[in-house]
Amino acid sequence: MKLKKRVFFEYLNFNKFHCLLSLTNTKIIYDYFCLLDIHEKKTLNDIQFYHFMKHVTTMGKKHIMLTFDMLDWDGDGEIGFEEFYMIVCILLSSEHDVEETFICHHFLPVFELLDMDGSKTINLKEFKTSGFLFNLKGSDFKKILNLFDITGDECLNLSEFQKFTMMCMDAQKEFQRKPGKLHRLMDICTYFVKED
Repeated sequence: MKLKKRVFFEYLNFNKFHCLLSLTNTKIIYDYFCLLDIHEKKTLNDIQFYHFMKHVTTMGKKHIMLTFDMLDWDGDGEIGFEEFYMIVCILLSSEHDVEETFICHHFLPVFELLDMDGSKTINLKEFKTSGFLFNLKGSDFKKILNLFDITGDECLNLSEFQKFTMMCMDAQKEFQRKPGKLHRLMDICTYFVKED
């Protein structure tokens, strides 16, 4: 998932460490959200969201609508500014190649996004279906399961997912101290586990 060229988001000041926008840029995003909200309900419906995503990303209709369904946490057919802000930060994380950092710093909302059926676990099917948001593949999840599925149920619960993100944050810190940094999250985590 990538932003299209010459979209104004690329000019925003995005903090690559925390994967958040500055207050000024958050206000700009809020004003943009209000412009998209033609019904003045402080929400976007699926049609408004689809056209926004079609304009700013390279995603197809299937992934756009799936993303909307994932963000529509309460199932009312609309998303508010909180969800809009989250997808903008995910898009900017992808644009700046820091999806892994986003996952590490925002593990709870990421877990809730990936847990598509609300079972409080993430299984392989959910991960394969929704991993595109962070440019992750099903094979990445199999590696994560092998390393962090403590309960052996072939799913990750929140505690196991949190352990995964904490280990990855530690691994990133370790690689920042050493020359020759690995880029992909799974490479970092796999290497870190081998070192122990």
